[in-house]
Amino acid sequence: MPDKFDAKKLDFFRKSLEAMRSQILGDIKSMFDENKGDQSDKGDISGHALHMADVATDMYDREFNLSLASNDRELLQRIQDALNRIEKGTYGFCLKTGKKISEQRLRAVPYAEYCLEVQEEMDKKVGR
Repeated sequence: MPDKFDAKKLDFFRKSLEAMRSQILGDIKSMFDENKGDQSDKGDISGHALHMADVATDMYDREFNLSLASNDRELLQRIQDALNRIEKGTYGFCLKTGKKISEQRLRAVPYAEYCLEVQEEMDKKVGR
């Protein structure tokens, strides 16, 4: 196995991952609070029914936020997996080839699981 990152670099990546995790959790909380607030503001004081376009817009906004939250949960899992790899001493190595992932790639995508070559190969297969 190639050389591991030194403790200072691992600490940098750990802090980066933890900051990303905190940001995402804050975003999810904000979306939840926003949706919860939207639900309680729907009381119809005037006695008139809500316009169908308003209802549709609200539904779209809720679905969009749920989609974002789902993507965020997936990203949170990848971040947690990367933090686990730091603890196990396997962080920074491609899960497929075992080669060291470049530091530049990890600075751009600290939760990267694969080296650039493998990721590009996988993206081609998926058609990205």
